[in-house]
Amino acid sequence: MLIIDSHLDLAWNALSWERDQTASVTLLRQTESTVPGKGRALNTVALPEMRRGRVFLSFATLLSRNTGRTTPGIDYASLAQCHGMARGQLAYYRHLEAHGELRVIVDRAGLDAHVAAWQAWDKRHAKSADSVSGQPPLGVVISMEGADPISDPGELAEWHALGLRLIGPAHYGNNRYAGGTGTERPLTAGIGPALLKEMRRLNIAMDCTHLSDTAFWQAVKQFDGPLLASHQNCRSLVPMQRQFTDAQIKVILERDGVLGASFDISMVRPGWLFASWNNLTYEKPVMMREIVDHIDHICQLAGSSRHCALGTDLDGGFGREQSPFDLDTIADLQKMAGLLAGRGYSPADIEGILHGNWLRFLRALWPA
Repeated sequence: MLIIDSHLDLAWNALSWERDQTASVTLLRQTESTVPGKGRALNTVALPEMRRGRVFLSFATLLSRNTGRTTPGIDYASLAQCHGMARGQLAYYRHLEAHGELRVIVDRAGLDAHVAAWQAWDKRHAKSADSVSGQPPLGVVISMEGADPISDPGELAEWHALGLRLIGPAHYGNNRYAGGTGTERPLTAGIGPALLKEMRRLNIAMDCTHLSDTAFWQAVKQFDGPLLASHQNCRSLVPMQRQFTDAQIKVILERDGVLGASFDISMVRPGWLFASWNNLTYEKPVMMREIVDHIDHICQLAGSSRHCALGTDLDGGFGREQSPFDLDTIADLQKMAGLLAGRGYSPADIEGILHGNWLRFLRALWPA
């Protein structure tokens, strides 16, 4: 089945982690076999595996911070560096597009053409699960995870012209426009509301993922445009601030938004201890079926499967050691169909969760 993943840090992995995303996961693991560090030689995502898993469309991020806490490869000492890195990530996507690897989707016509091409290919290859012969380019919708690279709200029109269509105002820490994960900071006075206003004018959807609770409630009141949560699980199942409360989830539901289930296992099962756990060696490893618990919780709140989808965040600063045990690469997302069926979801529900709900969201964002 065709799959949409609403959160992949493809360009960040390519430029900050120096991973050639056109190479296979196997080759990348071999290349990193002597590189020290968390997640090294344990990557799960590359374009060949996305093709094999029929992940035909993803929300691909621009990720660069300027929070005042410099961290190599992600959080920069100056706004100029932060801005430049995000522009470089955007250039990476456009380069892959120019060479036939990707198609950057920016409007309804492009989306419909991309979907039609992939549906036609998928129909021809329905019985050859591992075939990638003759596949169209993979599609990406450009999303910004943390709005720090935007120098000021007046610059947003330039980013939009370059292809940016989704923005999460915050990431981790004290971001420029809003408080993020691990803080209780509100929207930044002046520029925070101004950014939301400009997003609304340009019809850029707001990704509520990573907003602090305080910033979340301010933002959803001030921004009346489309809402999504690209990679977000449930606080009632895993009680940590990174998750959404039921009240926050209900706001997304009421606004006809969609939530993508994250595969970061720290967000799947409570009690994850980063310093001492490794899901590859843990005696009771987290499995993909546990992600269905979060999907099912949202479906119960909503009364339907209309608002649930996948937003894996695979290779988002971690690898297999912090991914479900029964997932070797992103191609294994195909297992989700059987896991959902085993929990009583109908074929129509499964199609919606794996790609249809995100397609509906994008079509509503970009009406014909």
